[in-house]
Amino acid sequence: MQLKKLPQIKILATGGTIAGSAASAGQLTGYTAGSLGVESLIDAVPQLREIASVSGEQLANIDSCNLTSALWFKLAARCNKLMADDSVDGIVITHGTDTLEETAYFLNLTVNGTKPVVITGAMRPATAISADGPLDLLNAVKTAACPAACGKGALVVMNDIILAARYATKTSAFKVEAFQAQPYGQIGTVAGGRVFIEAECLKYHTTQSVFSGKSYNKLPRVDIIYTHCDEDDVLINAAVNAGARGIVYAGSGMGSVHSGAYQALKQAAQNGVAVVRSTRISEGRVLPANPEWDAAGFISGGNLNPQKARILLQLALTVTAEQQKLQQFFDEY
Repeated sequence: MQLKKLPQIKILATGGTIAGSAASAGQLTGYTAGSLGVESLIDAVPQLREIASVSGEQLANIDSCNLTSALWFKLAARCNKLMADDSVDGIVITHGTDTLEETAYFLNLTVNGTKPVVITGAMRPATAISADGPLDLLNAVKTAACPAACGKGALVVMNDIILAARYATKTSAFKVEAFQAQPYGQIGTVAGGRVFIEAECLKYHTTQSVFSGKSYNKLPRVDIIYTHCDEDDVLINAAVNAGARGIVYAGSGMGSVHSGAYQALKQAAQNGVAVVRSTRISEGRVLPANPEWDAAGFISGGNLNPQKARILLQLALTVTAEQQKLQQFFDEY
């Protein structure tokens, strides 16, 4: 009787809490992120060998609060190469949770292929009592090995739930259930050892994305300006003077623009800087809301949070600086 061939899953490690260690099992803060290598992560979960043939690569070993776009470019290039490798069935990326959603969304837009790309991490270091990393890794590999995960874009698997990278965001600084997808919820679960995918994200991604499959080594500067009481033009002007080609304005409510910031944003837009209205609110959609803002050429950021709106604007500015076309990207992606 011929044995069924196991799926071939490549694990790309970048560090983070899932690879973190501390002096004692009870230490859940103050640990060293990214201190363990990918082979240690794999060896800690022998059950992986039962569901897939796994191999690991160490692309970085950092605390993800120190994320740079250079790592994005490295990950996207490696994922695109693996997409063209017929011996690989799926990709898992281990990542720190602080900026996991940003890396996931960048890959969602830049990886050209239908094989599953699954990003996972942990909220407790590997040395902690009741560490969550091993199960998260096991569930991520199960998802990457699942045919139903193909063509769904980049996915985030944490705490037994499967999220589309487009909507996944970190909502807690310390809870194990740190990631949610507001307001649309998860697209699947891992329950009873099985993967259930029962929804999908309809926004453009991966093979549908005009940004996918390209080689990036630099992105236009885009800054996020966060509104607050007594706001003025100082930070906006500083961003423009630093060479920003785009500004994401994290406004109040539905992307409302403070009167102290309006003239500076309007002037920036007139000078060719793309200005996207986003919101500092955790959930909701930014739409055209004020004729004055629309006349100034501000772009409505839809339901992307500021950090993801920045990524889309950076990529979009490599294609066009025209306001209507940029708005189309925010409508479709």
